[in-house]
Amino acid sequence: MSTKIRVLALGLIQDKNRLFLSQGYDSVKQETFYRAMGGGVDFGEHSRQALQREFFEEIQATLTNIQYLGCLESLFVHNDKPGHEIIQLYQCDFADPKFYQIEQLTFNEGKREKTALWVPFERILSGELTLYPEGFIEYCLKPK
Repeated sequence: MSTKIRVLALGLIQDKNRLFLSQGYDSVKQETFYRAMGGGVDFGEHSRQALQREFFEEIQATLTNIQYLGCLESLFVHNDKPGHEIIQLYQCDFADPKFYQIEQLTFNEGKREKTALWVPFERILSGELTLYPEGFIEYCLKPK
């Protein structure tokens, strides 16, 4: 069990009625879920820099119009292991318009293969799809 708190930088990318999200799976709960893309902030690195680095490392995307939205704290259990994250959340856009044309893409995060895709907002609001962390949806509902 890890007793460390992870600091993450995540990017909220919204295009009309859809969100660009990473898909995850909890094998213990047998639950597919979605969360914003991004990743860990390294020691000595600003969270905004971490956000840009993670998007470039994972999907070779450059971000633009980056605006800080706020901080979320997430306590959760994933695959039967407790986790604790402090999330620096940013609203941003893709610099390259090709990312708005892609429905989904596969990328590697460490040794794991993951999927990122555009998810219709109404499927999250209806409860059909699960979005983590709790409280994230509130930032999606705020006007730009």
